[in-house]
Amino acid sequence: MAERLQKILAQAGLGSRRACEELIVAGRITVNGQVAALGSKADAAQDAILLDGNPIRLPSEFTYIALYKPRNVLTTVSTPDRRTTVLDLVEHTANLFPVGRLDLDSEGLVLLTNDGELANRLTHPRYGHEKEYRVLVARHPDEEQLNAWRRGVVLPDGYRTAPARVWLESKSGKGAWLRVVLNEGRKHQIRHTGSALGLPVVKIVRVRTGTLHLGGLKPREWRCLTADEVAALKGEEEKARPKLNTARLKTTASRPKSAEEKSRPKKSGEPGRPPEKGRRR
Repeated sequence: MAERLQKILAQAGLGSRRACEELIVAGRITVNGQVAALGSKADAAQDAILLDGNPIRLPSEFTYIALYKPRNVLTTVSTPDRRTTVLDLVEHTANLFPVGRLDLDSEGLVLLTNDGELANRLTHPRYGHEKEYRVLVARHPDEEQLNAWRRGVVLPDGYRTAPARVWLESKSGKGAWLRVVLNEGRKHQIRHTGSALGLPVVKIVRVRTGTLHLGGLKPREWRCLTADEVAALKGEEEKARPKLNTARLKTTASRPKSAEEKSRPKKSGEPGRPPEKGRRR
């Protein structure tokens, strides 16, 4: 059956639909020997679809990995220089790519997968998936600054940020840890917003994407998602679970567990947000 070409490319694990549209516009995709155009359709079962002259292949199963990206690691598939990318931290044979961005100077949760449809769902604005961050700022914020962040801030380029959920988590010396929950994700948005409000940002840690939590992962550690976690990301809690590649994987910072650690109960993810009196939803 003929389908939109970008949908087929996403199913082949080449990125989200928007990323695959960029491949088409760049002239890197051919269908039966002809350079494809945006809006083209194809039948993956019958047509010869090639990327840079190489045939694409639909994966027989999908892989979903949660990674704690440390600072100074690029959230990209490849780079022209020798800088480390998120894929360098994961030992896996699947054709993975990161879902969304996380700035070079930021750290925390990154989802890696070969499921382009899920990537599209998590990154397309119409689905409104939240992203939650722990943000260390250099000063103690007052209520006026927090309320301004919640309402939206006009950045130097004239863009007004969407309303956000922001609250004080704890004070840390002269600075403070904030929790920031966004439904959008412009480049350096948190840093630019903090700067505009007189709250220089020192550190950013992403702790949640949609329903997926960073949990107890440490920098450079990674793990496969469970079927329940994938179903929750897709909004399919009550539907049949997807076929997953859930082979036991080691982390890039693995070590043997002690008997005491093995006997401890597992943590269920990030702690819940403290209630705020009169907070709007």
